[in-house]
Amino acid sequence: MLCCGLLCLQQAAGADKVIAPAVITLYPAEATAALAAQGGEETVRVTEQGEHVVSNVHQPSLTVYLPARASGTAVIVVPGGGYRELWMDHEGVNVARFLNEQGIAAFVLRYRLPRAPGSRYTILGDSLGDLLRAVRLVRSRAAGWSLDPHRIGVLGFSAGGNLAGLGVMNSDPGIPDSAEDIDRTSSRPDFAALIYPGTFDEQGLEAGDPPLFLLCGSDDRPPVVAGITQLYVAARELKIPAELHLYDRVGHGFGLRASNTGPVAAWPRQFVDWLVVEKLFEPR
Repeated sequence: MLCCGLLCLQQAAGADKVIAPAVITLYPAEATAALAAQGGEETVRVTEQGEHVVSNVHQPSLTVYLPARASGTAVIVVPGGGYRELWMDHEGVNVARFLNEQGIAAFVLRYRLPRAPGSRYTILGDSLGDLLRAVRLVRSRAAGWSLDPHRIGVLGFSAGGNLAGLGVMNSDPGIPDSAEDIDRTSSRPDFAALIYPGTFDEQGLEAGDPPLFLLCGSDDRPPVVAGITQLYVAARELKIPAELHLYDRVGHGFGLRASNTGPVAAWPRQFVDWLVVEKLFEPR
């Protein structure tokens, strides 16, 4: 009986044990060491609601969330925060876990923040470079994660939605003669979901760009609502597959929270259904 009791306790302990997701830096340590040393360590504050907000990012990274049963589809999740900070829960971890439940791999991106106090980074140079590097990295390691290299997309919120859109508009097929495998890999997302994205100075879409899933609340800031609507119209004129959702009486920043109610609470499911329609995800 003692042995049986001990075994039961060990099994219970094992069931409760949570394995932390892996964190992968986007660049070799020597490439960011000086910036990290000068800028200091990454910081995390916790809101009154218990949500984690990251700032002072100098070593961009991906946190890897793999499903129990892989479907081959992967999403790089890009939290928002006005390019000043990153809201990691309702626009990051919660989304990654939901996607895992569907069989979709998720990679939550920490990128450099140009609008943080004293920052010397730029959106088009550093933040965009981090996003495109993330796409290359995931695609270059697709086989090891049981991913289809042709089903790797981006999903961004607010500033992260702006960054995801910029990634669509500024990607490249890779540098053929580069010495590094990752640099020879395409940075083009195979699809993009822009959730209440920041506005774009220029609509840089081109025919042949990947499919777009666009979503925001109709009570969001007028430039956001106008911008996402204009982006949808531009995509349709270029014959880019695009789907637009506007939720009445919904504002900015809802993300994926347990407190979301009404039709907007179903947006993650609608995104997955859209992936199925576009033949970018096949449920297992």
